[in-house]
Amino acid sequence: MPEPPPVTMSATLAADALLARRQQAGEQVLPLTSGEIGLPVLPALRERLAAAADLGAYGPVAGSTALRTAAAGYWGRRGRATDPDLVVAGPGSKSLLYALLLAIGGDVVIPVPGWVSYAAHARLAGVRPITVPTAPGEGGVPDPDRLREAVTLARAAGHDPRAVVVTVPDNPTGTVAGPGTLRRFAAAVRDLDLIVVSDEIYGDLVYDAARPAVSPAVLAPERTVVTTGLTKSLALGGWRTGVARLPDSPAGRELTTRLISVASQIWSSPPAPVQAAAAYAFDEPPQVTARIAHSRALHEVVVRAVAARFAATGAELTPIRATCYLYPDFAPLRERLERRHGVGDGDALTRLLLDRYGVGVLPGSAFGEPAGSLRIRVATSRLYGDTAERRERALTASDPLRLPWVRASLDRIEEVLTQVTAPPG
Repeated sequence: MPEPPPVTMSATLAADALLARRQQAGEQVLPLTSGEIGLPVLPALRERLAAAADLGAYGPVAGSTALRTAAAGYWGRRGRATDPDLVVAGPGSKSLLYALLLAIGGDVVIPVPGWVSYAAHARLAGVRPITVPTAPGEGGVPDPDRLREAVTLARAAGHDPRAVVVTVPDNPTGTVAGPGTLRRFAAAVRDLDLIVVSDEIYGDLVYDAARPAVSPAVLAPERTVVTTGLTKSLALGGWRTGVARLPDSPAGRELTTRLISVASQIWSSPPAPVQAAAAYAFDEPPQVTARIAHSRALHEVVVRAVAARFAATGAELTPIRATCYLYPDFAPLRERLERRHGVGDGDALTRLLLDRYGVGVLPGSAFGEPAGSLRIRVATSRLYGDTAERRERALTASDPLRLPWVRASLDRIEEVLTQVTAPPG
């Protein structure tokens, strides 16, 4: 029998589980690993979920009419008219991303650094992940020139790249690819005849509303699939709901049919009560948009405060424009870290921070960085409080950095970084 594809547990979820075990054992830990958004559920969404609890029957594989219509309206308000028949819902955008790779077939290009599950999805789907670095300061989108080179070489070697995954805005870097890069990217994918899968789960978390992220669906609409969900913008990770917008083109309609077929074999239909609440959220009533605006402002204030503490040590940081992530590079401190701690890469730095200080972060290797990289991914979304009351106060505070528990976390980060990066004595 052939061996199953080599897939390990998600680095993010594995790190979260380890930190939870240490916390349960009485250790003091500071979790900076997870993309979990540590905020309460909006009461109006709780009410709609509860009211829909009796919806126990299977529904349409692609999702309810109400949810698909609401999602189409969500994209339409962002300048992308959408046919509800080209919207497919699923139990989380993560499931949809994997199902899309199955439906598209062929090998897939992924950005480096890139979200921890893209390469694993490709291997699970039995296809080859082809990694392409992103342009400096523009995470989430493979450098267009290097994309052309990589796909040309792959095809010459007999491989079959058909799709490229992008993240707009980006996890892990918190950056946004610029319009110029995306225009060059759109030209490249047309010339290479690639389908674009644009993961836009962080689309509503760009800090500057006057400078939103540009979706590849605007520049290459005939070949771009967009996925999103409520996990990040409304802190509903546990509800597992996502939607995909397929291209309004003959190829897009054919892909829609294949995606629905794949979904019918994996999850049958999305959970009906969650769909009812999600339809309300995607309709964007005032209380939903206000909650997202408050969340976005909180993420920005806290992530910038944490970034300032990393920058003060001498680590390099690209300015963060979105999300609750930062991606510091300790390469300028390589000699110091090696001499003082024997640390020569991000994996060793991650172990040092966890084992000695109880601070959990992820190494750049989890995001595809090469050996020797001293990059780490830091998530700030669990610093808002350890109770629902504290999280609610962080969300509504005029200055969340003055809250004692937020201040304590910032002070701990500063203390640890000062000790780790101090010159050898």
